[in-house]
Amino acid sequence: MKPTYIVNGKIVLPDAVVTGKALAYDAEDGKIIGILDSVPADAETVDAAGGYVAPGLVDIHIHGYLGEDTSDAKPEGIKKMAYGVAKNGVTAFLPTTMTVSMAEINAALDAVRSLKEESKLWDGAEIIGVHAEGPFINPSKKGAQAESNILPPDAEFVLKNKDVITSITLAPEMDEGHKCIKAIAEGSDVLISMGHTGADFEEGMQAARDGVNHATHLFNAMTPLAHRNPGIVGAALASENVSVELIADTFHINPGLYSIIAKVKGRKMVLITDCTRAGGMPDGEYDLGGQPIFLKGIECRLADGTIAGSVLKLNDAVKNVINHTSLPVNEVFNMASLNAAAAIHVDDRLGSLEAGKDADIIITDENINVLRTIKKGRTIYVA
Repeated sequence: MKPTYIVNGKIVLPDAVVTGKALAYDAEDGKIIGILDSVPADAETVDAAGGYVAPGLVDIHIHGYLGEDTSDAKPEGIKKMAYGVAKNGVTAFLPTTMTVSMAEINAALDAVRSLKEESKLWDGAEIIGVHAEGPFINPSKKGAQAESNILPPDAEFVLKNKDVITSITLAPEMDEGHKCIKAIAEGSDVLISMGHTGADFEEGMQAARDGVNHATHLFNAMTPLAHRNPGIVGAALASENVSVELIADTFHINPGLYSIIAKVKGRKMVLITDCTRAGGMPDGEYDLGGQPIFLKGIECRLADGTIAGSVLKLNDAVKNVINHTSLPVNEVFNMASLNAAAAIHVDDRLGSLEAGKDADIIITDENINVLRTIKKGRTIYVA
């Protein structure tokens, strides 16, 4: 074993940013060795040039990128997504399906299933599993999802695909007695997320007690926080076991809320992109779940003006939160790495620069532009 040392960087740890030290990793076994005070004279080094040395980012909600979409069920398209987001510092992700037909969802699951093992070795982000956003949602809060494909909650479908479904978004009020939620919680470790929901505060709180442990794109497509009816937003904030997603593109949510949510949720706040196939593409017309969407700047909308996902890059989400808050840099990076990894139960090997974990590492400049992405000890992108 001959370690590689990343030097001259600001090393982002879960609880601090340290300088004057080196991060050592083993390129052969793909693991982090640790943080060291000195480097041998003949060591192989990577110069971080004063930038941040941070854990690889983990995106647990991303539909598409570079013209591709998970719901197309094209292995080559999903692979293109994986290689594309690696340039944004993402080393692990959940390709995310829409509320399309069950035939299309099953085809997408099969496509992702066929790629999971290969993704551990390719020069793109690793596929952890699928986030199925729907089809078990409330038509009144469908957002950009197609109402014709909405179905009643079906635990059997989720459980028979638990080898590839890592996360499921559903509306708890559509699940009578929360039978589906309870069955999924008892029969798997799938992340159960409440989203696209018209439920009130009381039902949201009960859903959290029954097995819901996440909230999909907080504030968007759910009952809002009001002083006499706290809604699903209130339930998500009040439930200690519930983590929350934020689309920090400065459009979906007012940036003034970033620090408020961070103070309430702490390590339960997760940054996502909710990116569509329009991500990384020029302004124009694309499609999402079979519906036309229109991209102008950072805004994606249906023809009627309904917001339809984003074109956000996860490193830009980190930058936006840093720029609009006084939160410590390490806490913001946690939101896009460790907190996300913990939500989907892979924080034992991903999400932080701790000895023994996978050597998934990124180097960025002061503005969180990604200069290098390292996955399992292999450099897979250099700017």
